[in-house]
Amino acid sequence: MIALVCAAIFDLILSGGRVIDGTGAPWFRADVGIRGDTIAAVGDLSKAKARRRIELHDLALAPGFIDLLGQSELNALVDPRQESKVRQGITTELTGEGVSPAPTNRAWIHEQGPWLQKYKLKVDWTDLAGYFRRLRKARPSINEAVMVGASQVRGVVLGFEDVQPDAEQLARMQALVETAMRQGAFGVSTGLIYQPGSLAKTPELIALAKAAAKHGGIYATHLRSEGKRIGEALDEAFTIAREARIPVEIWHLKVAGRSNWGRMKEVVARIETARASGLDVTADMYPWIAAANGLASTIPDWAREGGIDAMIRRLNGQGGEGVYERILSEIKSSDFHPEDILILSVVDPKLKHFVGKRLDEVAREMTSSEGEPADPAEALIELVKLDRGGTVVARFGMHEDDVKLGLSQPWVAMDTDYGAMGIDGLFAADGSAHPRAFATTARILGYYARDQRLFTVEEAVRKMTSLPARRLGLQDRGLLRVGMKADLAAFDPATVRDTATFEKPMAYPEGIPHVVVNGKLVLDGGKRTQHRPGRPLLHAP
Repeated sequence: MIALVCAAIFDLILSGGRVIDGTGAPWFRADVGIRGDTIAAVGDLSKAKARRRIELHDLALAPGFIDLLGQSELNALVDPRQESKVRQGITTELTGEGVSPAPTNRAWIHEQGPWLQKYKLKVDWTDLAGYFRRLRKARPSINEAVMVGASQVRGVVLGFEDVQPDAEQLARMQALVETAMRQGAFGVSTGLIYQPGSLAKTPELIALAKAAAKHGGIYATHLRSEGKRIGEALDEAFTIAREARIPVEIWHLKVAGRSNWGRMKEVVARIETARASGLDVTADMYPWIAAANGLASTIPDWAREGGIDAMIRRLNGQGGEGVYERILSEIKSSDFHPEDILILSVVDPKLKHFVGKRLDEVAREMTSSEGEPADPAEALIELVKLDRGGTVVARFGMHEDDVKLGLSQPWVAMDTDYGAMGIDGLFAADGSAHPRAFATTARILGYYARDQRLFTVEEAVRKMTSLPARRLGLQDRGLLRVGMKADLAAFDPATVRDTATFEKPMAYPEGIPHVVVNGKLVLDGGKRTQHRPGRPLLHAP
């Protein structure tokens, strides 16, 4: 709807652009006027007065993009510029994949010790309210929405051993989820291939999801399997949705592993069937054939039980005869392709020379006890030990046809699955990243929408604005309308493109010159401003 223009002065007018409002409808030409942190007018503002006017010409103007898995809960405290998000037009992200910033305790802080020490970050909070106070003090550049992690809650109550909660412990876990929900969490989340979350059985997850559902939250999940057992993993998510009566978001939807290529058709069909039965199930994706996670996730689940110290002891051959040999054997018998694993970052600076290399190359540079090049599985174990589980890798395990099929579904939104960073600063010193950290939105808008014509540019915008806003229940973001918060991204539909590659990932996209967060220009003609107007977004219970 075109708004009537009142006479008061606007703080900012973005003039003459192609408005893509986030609904998926065709663009229209209009001016957009901002007062404070709110969109105050949409229409002909040619005669209106403004403290600043920017002529957009043929640029598209869209609601700010929403990253449904952004991973910046701690990054935002270390480097609140959040440059890689800002330059993609991302103005809001959801974070907390199974592990969340709160609730926390000494045991969790110990688990995160090497990372916290490297970036000189002190955890001075215990609950989500305390984290939000720290986040406000840091003054982030974009808005942060947070999930409470089921793994986080499990670690606080049960520790990191393979144990199941009794009734009293489960009630304590539910109470922690409810406290986090009252403090602003958007729901409860799981990372079911990572310890200690992988130790949880379905009834425990249903109980925690019920606690979140009482407060209007969602259940977001990294499925228990994205490969051979993905069908069972989806069924578990559907069971949780049904039993807890809760909406479900499947994070970074994929089918991983060469033996599973082509199975996205099956995955889509299963989700469509679940939706047709009345389950509120949606998903999000990043547009690449390579995933990224910790190298330690290749270590068998049982060998990671008990936390980082227990895992390292097992990798050193302690804890029983034949432990090391069993770990080695299980790695080799899995879908293990060292040439598909690229080292992205390390915590220990002495290992930085491995960054940017494939695991098979790393193995050739290491030597065995006999002085020969190391076996790739042995090299993996050694690197996990040396970096105390801190190594992050890319895993080239998906097929482009599966990626396209998933992205094209109307219920699939966007995620980067990577924390905010920059081409300079503390995180740049790590040396590398997955290109999704810098280029996700531009790749969707440019390569997949404009060049591949997988969907229209308007549909691409919907996937990154109103669709994720609806999933989170954000009533004032995700659409370009009067009364909505002034989170906006201007981009050139003809030139927007991703420039980050796996060889040179630290590169900002082209064709996104202006970004507004809560009414403040954070990117102005391609230049970063000093504004950091982001804020915690709190879910209303």
